Amino acid sequence: MNSNGQDKMPATDEPNQALFNMLTQYVKDLSFENPNAPASLQSPGENPNIEVGVNVGGSKLDGQNFEVILNISVSAKSKDTSIYEIELAYAGLFQLVNIPDEAMEPLLLIKCPDLIFPFVRRLIVDLTREGGFPPLMLNPFDFESLYVNNKEQLEETATADDSNI
Repeated sequence: MNSNGQDKMPATDEPNQALFNMLTQYVKDLSFENPNAPASLQSPGENPNIEVGVNVGGSKLDGQNFEVILNISVSAKSKDTSIYEIELAYAGLFQLVNIPDEAMEPLLLIKCPDLIFPFVRRLIVDLTREGGFPPLMLNPFDFESLYVNNKEQLEETATADDSNI
């Protein structure tokens, strides 16, 4: 460790060797709403409808450091009554060195969320349990499919925009 408490980059034999490090991870924003408590805790209703949304974003901070944010929203409803709402922005700080340009976006939007998702999943379990409900265990997301689908939608939008000129 250096004097400011951070690990130094590992020494490499090759000066252009690609390096990928997760430096830290953290809750960036969190909201848990239990708007109808205590009534919702006494009788949440039968077969509540649970909707889960996911979004991934990545941005360059400085030099070789990138922040990847995994946004998860959960809405549990019974008929017209809200049981609970969760909004979570969970981030990871990654150091990427000598990564080819064509590999950068997939690495940030597929591999990085894969690494931080287990921690998001645990937080959702803890939040729902501490909110007084059965723990919600999210199924793993296929971040590669999400990335490919979003990329295709952007290309379709760009094609449609070009044809409207």
